[in-house]
Amino acid sequence: MTKRTAAESRIPAANLDLARLIAAHVFVVCPNNSGSSFLAAALEACPASWRLPREGHRVQGYVGPVPWRMRQPDGPPPDLLWAARPEWVGQLADPRLHNWPLTRKAWYFHAYAHNPKACVFVTKSPPHVLQVAQLRRHFAKARFLFMVRNPYAVCEGICRRYRTRLFNLYERGFTRPGRDLELMAARHVVACMAWQRHNVKEHRGSALFFTYETMCASPLRVMRQIRDLVPELADLDLHQRLAVKDYDERLVDMNPRQIANLGGDQITMFNRVFRERREELRYFGYDLLDGD
Repeated sequence: MTKRTAAESRIPAANLDLARLIAAHVFVVCPNNSGSSFLAAALEACPASWRLPREGHRVQGYVGPVPWRMRQPDGPPPDLLWAARPEWVGQLADPRLHNWPLTRKAWYFHAYAHNPKACVFVTKSPPHVLQVAQLRRHFAKARFLFMVRNPYAVCEGICRRYRTRLFNLYERGFTRPGRDLELMAARHVVACMAWQRHNVKEHRGSALFFTYETMCASPLRVMRQIRDLVPELADLDLHQRLAVKDYDERLVDMNPRQIANLGGDQITMFNRVFRERREELRYFGYDLLDGD
């Protein structure tokens, strides 16, 4: 008998009653460019997982504001910088602009699994950093994995992506005074950290917090903690090789190589913002780097 491919073994949820099948909803809540893609891929590889074909806010039928559609009269849409301005945060965090029951229906329709006994719905969406309280209200047995990453590595990833893949589309938006890309990235990161700090304090009973660095250095410990929070994910494996974005490798700390890419002038620009919000960095165990 010919072995079935992964695509052929997909079990679509469209004709199933996921509201009855799902025992827990697991949300990976992590700012963009912070390592959540590997974590989500490992969770989704568990036999117990229902997963989506893409990030939750990118699935057709999602009802709510999304960064790439929030166009501004004085520049490009927020895209990877959605927490850099209070007005952008206000839109994404406003419960009146979301319809979670309809979004849940869309997610359940597009979800798939590889195991007929799958019972855990897993998804990630960076703007969920601003929406945890809403998700708790609208999803039964919601469990959250909160993660942050070294802010300099996060900023490097954001700036590199804008200057390579998004340059032609967005370059004019960062040529005006006060719209420097490095400053916008740093503002985005510290705003996300402030919200994540609130999440960690307010949702302890249904969540687990760890840093990207801890996940890379002590994956076994993080695996055990996640299994304790969601016992159905007993097969979680953070040691496996996974294809994520531009990489196909085992879990490895990318911070050293990304921070090494930064010039002293970039670090100085980041520090203009980080110095004013130093308490947010220190809360998570980070501090300032020297610039030029």
